[in-house]
Amino acid sequence: MTTLCYLERNGQYLMLHRNRKPGDENLDKWIGVGGKFEPGESPEDCMRREVREETGLTVTDWRYRGLVTFVSDRWPCEYMHLFTCSQWTGRLRPCPEGDLAWIGKRDLYGLTLWEGDRLFLRLLEEDEPFFSLKLVYGGEVLTAAELNGRPVFPLHVPGGTGDAG
Repeated sequence: MTTLCYLERNGQYLMLHRNRKPGDENLDKWIGVGGKFEPGESPEDCMRREVREETGLTVTDWRYRGLVTFVSDRWPCEYMHLFTCSQWTGRLRPCPEGDLAWIGKRDLYGLTLWEGDRLFLRLLEEDEPFFSLKLVYGGEVLTAAELNGRPVFPLHVPGGTGDAG
């Protein structure tokens, strides 16, 4: 289980360009900040700890947005708890896992993202109520997606490679 958090400021998200860990499944991708659960942590505990470790910031106002299930033929199944955060304290510091940058929400789709991330970023943009999103990958190609148990077809993601499935 993991968490992912998008810190929001003036129409931007704080994004992490994962470019420092060889063998990282997210190598060269842009993602929010987050990581794996430690024993005894709730989703909120994990998100707060990971944001603090990766950014130096302490979140004070957040919203639990959904659960994203990743199924892959390369990596173990992952259940990711997705958050957005609008308030925090502290000072942004460099991240050991990559480069942090504030990116305009409209500019996100021009970055190197996982195709499934494009789907849940759109759901965040549309202020979708709490959701469950299942993403199925063959290698790095998104082959299927389900939103709240219903197939997402045609599978089209903004800025992505087009329809699949």
